[in-house]
Amino acid sequence: MNKLVRFGVSLGKDLLDRFDALIAERGYASRSEAFRDLIRGSLVEEEWRAGGEVAGAVTIVYDHHKKDLVNRLTDIQHEAHDLIISTQHIHLDHDHCLEIIAVRGRALEVRRLADSLRSVKGVLQGTINMASTGKKLG
Repeated sequence: MNKLVRFGVSLGKDLLDRFDALIAERGYASRSEAFRDLIRGSLVEEEWRAGGEVAGAVTIVYDHHKKDLVNRLTDIQHEAHDLIISTQHIHLDHDHCLEIIAVRGRALEVRRLADSLRSVKGVLQGTINMASTGKKLG
């Protein structure tokens, strides 16, 4: 386990009050845990910018009645089988489906996969949730 290091941070009172309200709303046990979470989030963003190995989830919502849409989405996913860890298919209602696609690979390739899925005609919404493999967050 890493040795804990204490350090000081100077903030204006208004900013600190707003931060304290935010961490209370989110249920953090302490300012330290909230700062650690913010730092980790910034490091994960940097992992994605740097193009290294990343993990994440691509989420798409679509109308499964659109002609050839399901086949096209399946083809794209098969072409990217080396990036896809798992998929979950959820029926939202009679017409709409949600797919959550867990991914792991080089950041650029993961983004390309997300873009190719989002851009298929008939996909109503697509997002990518950036995560980390955890290797560099220790």
